[in-house]
Amino acid sequence: MKQRRSVGLYSRATKVMVGGVSSPVRAFRSVGGTPKFIARGKGARIWDADGNRYVDYVCSWGALIHGHADGRIAAYVTQRMKNGTSFGAPTEDEVLLAENICRSVPSIEKVRFVNSGTEATMSALRVARGYTKRNKVLKFEGCYHGHADPFLTKAGSGMATLDLPTSAGVTPGSVADTVTVPYNDVGAVEEAFRKEGSGIAAAIVEPVAGNMGVVPPERGFLQALRRACSDSGSLLIFDEVITGFRVGPQGAQGAFGIKPDLTTLGKVIGGGFPVGAYGGRKEVMEMVSPEGPVYQAGTLSGNPVAMAAGLKALELIGSGSYSLLEKRASALEEGLRSAAEAAGVDVTLSRVGSMLGLFFTAGPVRNFAEAKKTDAKLYGRFFWRMLEEGAYLPPSAFETIFVSLAHTEADIGRTAAAAAKSLEVLGH
Repeated sequence: MKQRRSVGLYSRATKVMVGGVSSPVRAFRSVGGTPKFIARGKGARIWDADGNRYVDYVCSWGALIHGHADGRIAAYVTQRMKNGTSFGAPTEDEVLLAENICRSVPSIEKVRFVNSGTEATMSALRVARGYTKRNKVLKFEGCYHGHADPFLTKAGSGMATLDLPTSAGVTPGSVADTVTVPYNDVGAVEEAFRKEGSGIAAAIVEPVAGNMGVVPPERGFLQALRRACSDSGSLLIFDEVITGFRVGPQGAQGAFGIKPDLTTLGKVIGGGFPVGAYGGRKEVMEMVSPEGPVYQAGTLSGNPVAMAAGLKALELIGSGSYSLLEKRASALEEGLRSAAEAAGVDVTLSRVGSMLGLFFTAGPVRNFAEAKKTDAKLYGRFFWRMLEEGAYLPPSAFETIFVSLAHTEADIGRTAAAAAKSLEVLGH
């Protein structure tokens, strides 16, 4: 595997960019070595700056449900770009995308577009506080809701990778109204609401945790959270930045039959471009300016290029798309499990739709504390072995493996064979 050009680019990048990257996990600190600089992608494959080719299971961290450089999306976006890239004014595609979201997700009656998942979650919390006239927010250990100050306590994603309990620069006052409890712990939820219920504006949760690896909700957990919020007059926020249009046509809320008050979206609804959105019940969303007193704005919100890409990406999700994703992801899960069993390596695999979590531990993995038992060093060695075999996995033991509609049965078979070969070596 050639690395010379990536090594050179990384050396240059560290001189002018913090850590040589624009987001921490990309620096490969969790797995060691030099990060790969990606030159191009097509379908399920990416090529790095040295010309090495990989089957990609990062998929821009879940955003690319159709794979890289889908010709239909590219053609539509190119056509739209000829008319301009930013106006700071409403466009038709913005309306069409909003209508598609509201039509697809029953809990969303009105939506506001922003530029990132972080913007979406911080805005949704502000709306919840404005609507309820309360201050506190309940969140869960290992769930990552972007890098806004109130959410950076015992968070997942890069925070888990770097083993940081919080972030420098976050003042005590910023998290004074944040209540954090273990994921999948109904008793802890009920106790928190007993103590703080009258002051909790909202509970925010990843309905399928995807930033401490993939940790599905246990039976009854989301139902108990919905009940606690309703009983206390708090709002329930589903952070579906990852799961929205990824695990099903109505997101995780459709898959698990839970109706939140507010939902945050991102990734898939941008078709590969920067995007975020938050939406919910009409009376709650009408708190947002210019209809209400909760202020939120953005120069590039509803950017026409992102709206065009997202609109086309959602339009291309057909009736058989999710069954195909289920088939491919299930095959990958089985392939990895068989490879680990044959090599005598303890693994716990968890999957919801096309989201797959791989933990090097005997399990079970039901929360952040159990996720952290994974052998991160072994994962790092596995990551590099798989790179050598032509499979690009997330460069962190606490992230999600994604399958796209571009992955073929042959891709999955080759990846399973690569895992078997890699784990056979690591198991000895």
